[in-house]
Amino acid sequence: MPTTTIGSSTVDYRSTGSGPGLLLIHGTGADAESNWTELINSVAARFTAVAVNLPGSGRTPASPEPLDIVTLADQAAATAAAAGLADFHVVGHSLGAMIATAVATAVATRHGTRVRSLVAHAGWARSGAREQFQFGLWASLLRTDPELLARHLQLTAMGPATLAGRDADEFEQAVTGFTDMLSRQQLQPLIELDAHVDIRSLLGSITAPSLVLAGRDDQIVPVAHQHELARAIPGAVYRELPGGHGLPFEDPAVFTAAIADWLDGQESATSEARR
Repeated sequence: MPTTTIGSSTVDYRSTGSGPGLLLIHGTGADAESNWTELINSVAARFTAVAVNLPGSGRTPASPEPLDIVTLADQAAATAAAAGLADFHVVGHSLGAMIATAVATAVATRHGTRVRSLVAHAGWARSGAREQFQFGLWASLLRTDPELLARHLQLTAMGPATLAGRDADEFEQAVTGFTDMLSRQQLQPLIELDAHVDIRSLLGSITAPSLVLAGRDDQIVPVAHQHELARAIPGAVYRELPGGHGLPFEDPAVFTAAIADWLDGQESATSEARR
């Protein structure tokens, strides 16, 4: 995977495919590969996908400074430009949804790029006391017992249908995979950012067509947050999917189909407008 230098930061990213640009931003605990491989494989024949690794993920070094949404959005937009995307659709999951939302504001114009559309999955506009408590628990478990955090995430990140369909061995296999993913990354700064998100002042300036995707059974970011996000983005479309917060891992086929349908619809609308 290539890297680019943005100011004093190095950003690791994956670039695949051909066609209109597509910028992908993963969530806390995931990375460019785990969050987006199925979507990239699905659309690579018709989109050029650039999937960034946030600080502490993949080969992107952790930041020595506290993180903020707008700086990460600047880095993501600059990475898209460095990868050759003059304009692009932007898709984010969880923390990545808030970063993608910031990319869709005037932030993108500082890098000579234009956002064609936005998809925000499992995002939220502001971290309140509940979110601060929740992400504080994540941070404490990550410091003291990453496997225990992985076990906790099995029960909160996945939807009830997925959990009901697992046997004991499948639970343990999932814990092993999550623990490995957590151990490969430096997540404390991202979790700290999760606890202090507030992008409400950005939302009203978004002009790109926007889709807010929610997991119907999301326990980490309940759907009320995503309703709030959709109401605050002018003209946003809201859609609920069956499943939990970890839908990209829980049911990647459903997650991928919803996003691919949106992207193809946006491209069709653009083609029609040009005729």
